[in-house]
Amino acid sequence: MSNYFRILVAKIKLQKFTHAQMNKALALLLLVFLSLTIHAQDFKFGSITYDDYEFDRKKLDSNANAIVLKEFGTASIQRDDITGNLELIFEHHVKIKIYNKEGFKEANIVIPTYKDESREETISELKASTFNYVDNNFVETIMDKKAIFTENRSKYTRFTKFTLPNLKEGAIIEYSYRLRSPNLFNFRTWEFQSNIPKVISEYLVYIPGIYNYNVSLRGFQKLTDQKSELSKECLRLSGVPIDCSKINYMMKNIPAFIEEDNMTAPSNFKSAIYFELSDVQNLNGSKTSYTKTWKDIDYELSSYKTLGDQMKRKDVFKDLIPEITKGSLTDLDKAKAIYNYIKKQIKWNNYYGKYAEDNIKRALENWSGNVADVNLSLIAALSAAGLDAEAVILSTRDNGTVNKLYPVMSDFNYLIAKVNIADKSYLLDATEPLLPFGLLPLRCINDQGRVINLKKPSYWIDLTASQRTTTTYIMDGKMTTDGKIVGTLTTYTMGYAAYAKRKEILKYNAQDEYVEKLDERLTRIKILDHQISNLDSVENSLIEKYELEFTINDGSNKDQFYFSPFFINTISKNPFNLNERTYPVDLGAASDERITVNVLLPEKYQLLEKPKDMAIALPNAGGKYLLQTKLEDNTISMSQILQFNNAIYQPDEYLYLKEFYSKIIQNQKTEFLLKKAN
Repeated sequence: MSNYFRILVAKIKLQKFTHAQMNKALALLLLVFLSLTIHAQDFKFGSITYDDYEFDRKKLDSNANAIVLKEFGTASIQRDDITGNLELIFEHHVKIKIYNKEGFKEANIVIPTYKDESREETISELKASTFNYVDNNFVETIMDKKAIFTENRSKYTRFTKFTLPNLKEGAIIEYSYRLRSPNLFNFRTWEFQSNIPKVISEYLVYIPGIYNYNVSLRGFQKLTDQKSELSKECLRLSGVPIDCSKINYMMKNIPAFIEEDNMTAPSNFKSAIYFELSDVQNLNGSKTSYTKTWKDIDYELSSYKTLGDQMKRKDVFKDLIPEITKGSLTDLDKAKAIYNYIKKQIKWNNYYGKYAEDNIKRALENWSGNVADVNLSLIAALSAAGLDAEAVILSTRDNGTVNKLYPVMSDFNYLIAKVNIADKSYLLDATEPLLPFGLLPLRCINDQGRVINLKKPSYWIDLTASQRTTTTYIMDGKMTTDGKIVGTLTTYTMGYAAYAKRKEILKYNAQDEYVEKLDERLTRIKILDHQISNLDSVENSLIEKYELEFTINDGSNKDQFYFSPFFINTISKNPFNLNERTYPVDLGAASDERITVNVLLPEKYQLLEKPKDMAIALPNAGGKYLLQTKLEDNTISMSQILQFNNAIYQPDEYLYLKEFYSKIIQNQKTEFLLKKAN
């Protein structure tokens, strides 16, 4: 019993209580003491229990390879005693049960920190241990500090990485750290949901009364509990004590967030708490507002040296425009000529950004720049040619969606151009030489962007693909008497499919080298000759023509054999495997794939079996699959169409997509069975 508790007991005994009253008071005090003790020692580092070790994953997810047993975080704004600056102090502590070797990857920890020219986030007090149950005891293996290393991921991002030691199946890993950040605007986001289930995730924040944050919970999961109370004098500024709101957010029994293909940033859909600073009440009684109107933002952006001022730099291109647009008969021709010029003259340095790194004149002189340098140059050049050009700021697919209720400039990480010609507008990004005029990189196809016009109020615009992805395969061949097929496969691609193919081909030093590698990957098919057209003509279809040879049977039974027509882009795996998906299927663009196969047989054959002709459709004209196969005039033929008419399918359409693919896959397992005619 602690001295503090003994004193309280002594005080109770001094009161004039009846025996029953005294017992009741002592019992009540004991409960209070125990609750305080439990809370204080609730998550002490290294307090591993047998219950932790024996935790039954069936309570959450019987297929889980690892489960977070407990996760606790705190965040508060404190004053640095040395610099006097306010900073955010964030502490994170987590305990994870590893069930099998597949769960070992959860022991690879990556903590991102951010920096700018003058300030950066730092990590301290990092400790990590692995606990294995050996001979009825937990044996702790403490991670060596030498196992911690940092990686400069980009100009503004640094990763702190480490791996927990001595991993075994059934182990429990635990780590904690303290992070100091100068970024008070976003406070600290807390992700309740991750790629593995969690038993409990708890976040405790202390927000000074002078700070007003907009708080939002994103994701499908809901909070289990939320408690608020006043924390007196949590911060002192210039000798003035300031109270805090102490808020506890808790979520229990959280399912894993499973990422599938065809989605934007997971942060759009994971259950998490977000904070955005609205305003600060200054000690002198004034208020600084951080939630601005778009009118405020428009004025600021139009006057920024690294954005609005660069849009006005027609002088950089004034003397160049006549030569760039020489021979252009229409405004659209001029715009295309300028777009192609910028693509060639300024190489993207692979950095995103909504502001120029310096100025567009220097980017042109250096033949290099970030996204904003490239596209602000494009806007200035289009304007110099007398065209109506605007800027569009956006958030890329991997960066998440932007807040529509009020401007949050930190949400935006990218800038593109918009040119208005006659009654049509074109969205342009000159960072990708292999994309045609008007087709944005897929990374930009993310909800909406904000159009910045130097003379008019800004407005939202949908970010959609300007053309559907189309691929057409045409195979004409002959079957030889020894069971081989020789013939020509011609492929036509447009849109993102053509972009991806061009990018792949140009990775190699020559087309021959690309085809050689392609031939190595095609185990059953041998490429005899090839011809690739329009590789550099990105406005046209990419055309690939291959002379092929492949064997469909060993020739041992020429009277009867199986032959599958689904040897081009076979669908063998369903991309949709969840029982339920709580976020949209985002393909980026509508698509159309057509396959035609004609094979002339060497003799007369009867068709004993064949794949079933199909005509299936998605609800609301969302797409279709058509298949026809036949044997006619000694020629086997197959015609297949796979269409997706929407770029985005909502969660309630998911099971239709899953079933759609399932039917296609099942049918493509069927083959032709051919028997020689008598």
